[in-house]
Amino acid sequence: MASPTKHTSEGESAPQTGEQGEGLPINKNIHPLITVVTVTYNAADTIERTLLSVEEQTYPRIEHLIIDGCSTDATLQHVQRYVERGNPAKGHVIRIVREPDKGLYDAMNKGITQSEGAYILFLNAGDKFHEATTIAQVVEKMDYERHSVNPAVVYGETDLVDNEGRFVRHRRLRAPERLTAMSFMSGMLVCHQSFYVRADIAKLFPYDLNYRYSADYDWCIRIMKFAQRRGLKFVNTGLILTDYLNEGMTTRNHRRSLLERLRLMAHHYGWPAAIGQHLWFVVRAVVKK
Repeated sequence: MASPTKHTSEGESAPQTGEQGEGLPINKNIHPLITVVTVTYNAADTIERTLLSVEEQTYPRIEHLIIDGCSTDATLQHVQRYVERGNPAKGHVIRIVREPDKGLYDAMNKGITQSEGAYILFLNAGDKFHEATTIAQVVEKMDYERHSVNPAVVYGETDLVDNEGRFVRHRRLRAPERLTAMSFMSGMLVCHQSFYVRADIAKLFPYDLNYRYSADYDWCIRIMKFAQRRGLKFVNTGLILTDYLNEGMTTRNHRRSLLERLRLMAHHYGWPAAIGQHLWFVVRAVVKK
């Protein structure tokens, strides 16, 4: 049997392989392939902990797609070492796409297109899974059955970490007990990195490249609206799923991100709700100072 660790580039696809994890047989009827997409560009300072986090996952069926926008630093050296030390016994597949892109969300769209898993998750450079058993716990909570109607979204909580990967605080916005598309009228209550989506649904909704900072917010809402129209379930794991690097593009461009978020919120929920909610954001920010 071919090794389940494949290094590919320039958009080529590696075959999906691996029938065992940690020496135990895999039942594909209850063990869906989970695609983890990591987008990188000159991320040498933060990529290693993300790679280690995926490598340490105990779940036996993971496809790790690394979408690199032609980094000029040591990012690919870290990735190559990760590929070389890949453990075939775990059944993890590693695939690399290295080509220019039009920005973060364009690269994430490539991840959606390239993915072969049943569910897709985005875990970008600097982010990591909260525990080595995180994906295994997510799959247990989703109660997956291969030929059944499975949950559209499985979600959980997020902790924030600094540039060294150290805990900063729990995320202030908490995941609701019962998630609906209307939940996001109060902001992005579920962090993108803790939002697992059925891949067949994700492929219907590429990120809208007209949005520079908040296309993930828009994407999640569209996914949820679609799922609700079809009566599909959202599953709350009740777990902390991700340690999120608190220095993303949106954080660095906070004011412009808020203006874009206002337009997006108005598009999905109407201007009165959008303006009222953003006034509350301002009050909350002042009170917390």
